[in-house]
Amino acid sequence: MKCVRCKKKGVIHLKRHNAAFCHECFLYYYKNQVKKNIKRHRMFDKKDKVLVVISGGKDSMALWHILASEGYNVTGMYINLGIGQYSDKSQQVVESFAQKNGLELIVKDIKKEYGLDIYKLSKLLKRSTCSVCGSIKRYLFNKVAYDGGFSAVATGHNLDDEAATLLGNVLSWEEGYLARQSPVLESTHPKLVKKVKPLYTLTERENLFYVLINKIEFLHDECPHAVGARSILYKEVLNRLEEESPGTKQRFITSFLEKGRRHFQDAQEKLELRECSICGQVTTTEVCSFCRFVKLSNQNTEN
Repeated sequence: MKCVRCKKKGVIHLKRHNAAFCHECFLYYYKNQVKKNIKRHRMFDKKDKVLVVISGGKDSMALWHILASEGYNVTGMYINLGIGQYSDKSQQVVESFAQKNGLELIVKDIKKEYGLDIYKLSKLLKRSTCSVCGSIKRYLFNKVAYDGGFSAVATGHNLDDEAATLLGNVLSWEEGYLARQSPVLESTHPKLVKKVKPLYTLTERENLFYVLINKIEFLHDECPHAVGARSILYKEVLNRLEEESPGTKQRFITSFLEKGRRHFQDAQEKLELRECSICGQVTTTEVCSFCRFVKLSNQNTEN
């Protein structure tokens, strides 16, 4: 197939658009998608400080690169969660990229700074490591953003991620989660920073093309705790549907956002938000989960 934009030989075929692109025109398409998403949902502008959450994987590295390339005021944030070599390798990738491109990077190490060990916490709390990890990341993303005066926290969630999350929430009719699923999660408290997903219309495959064309180093390994995750099953199901009917994922997400989400707004819980008595961050209880983690870790160390 020829490139739909310049008519040269197409090297990247996107079935859901029934289109092929050469490398140069694919980058134009990719950039245009990101810029449209940011503008359409009023995520941020070039005057805003944006904290970009970086894992070292292709999606977050693509996001960091495209936003920096387009002149947005971005700072990367990496959290070392103490997941053995996986965390160490991903930190090396992120730090190398920041240094080569002259970008600001904030690194938080939960073991060194807070004495937290997700494996010990998981056993003590009888919760999965992914659950503990998620709680820690959400807390630190918001705290760093709020303390640093950032206007938004940007994550590399892609179309595949969003479609899999939506499918899981629909299958269980998680009305509260359905009410909140959106490319933008607005602030509901002065100490909660807006969360945005500029890549939500781009697939994992498209993000992979982007980093390969731009020769961006990224961590190829998946988190070892992702094995067996239900989200992977949902992605496999959606990939099968996409193969039979290209564009299924995009229609699923777009139709939900345009027609379905509003029907769940009344189901969103009106939780009473307060400030943690220890750290001052937003919580629904007297002491936030992060401070409880730190306290539990300290007690376990003393014992």
